[in-house]
Amino acid sequence: MKDKQTVDDVNLLQIKANELVVLLKKGEADAKLVRAIKQQVVEACDEASLPKKLEAFNELNIEQDRLDLLNGFEFLLTHHQLDSNESKKYLHHEHIKKSVIVIISIIMITLGMAMIIMPAPPYFEMFTVFYFNKNDGVTIMDIISLLIVFTGVYLFLNAILKKKST
Repeated sequence: MKDKQTVDDVNLLQIKANELVVLLKKGEADAKLVRAIKQQVVEACDEASLPKKLEAFNELNIEQDRLDLLNGFEFLLTHHQLDSNESKKYLHHEHIKKSVIVIISIIMITLGMAMIIMPAPPYFEMFTVFYFNKNDGVTIMDIISLLIVFTGVYLFLNAILKKKST
């Protein structure tokens, strides 16, 4: 069903493009209107191909020496035109991703600490791994809580200390 819709959309796009070409060839529009239409079409095409442009830059190998990396980057910039609006969109999406990871990590740290502080249900307290004294020790609940806390800390540090690749 989706493939048929895509084919229909492509056919409709081709028909509309042909109609636009025929109308422009009639010559009834002034130069200012033609330039405005051209600008709209170029902007729409650029927006449609934005993800493909940025995917090419992910193929750069950071392990290369500086000269090869610079040559590869220069080649990509000459073949894929990027402007500041596209860069801002990409950076905004990356910032949102990092923010979400930081929020999730803070929630995980808080949840793990709350699990350690709050009393455990009796069915978790019966599985004590290490006893400090006759009535107290490290339970399965404490180990699971520490695992949640350490995972939250790892996610937090990974999001904050990650090198900026942009």
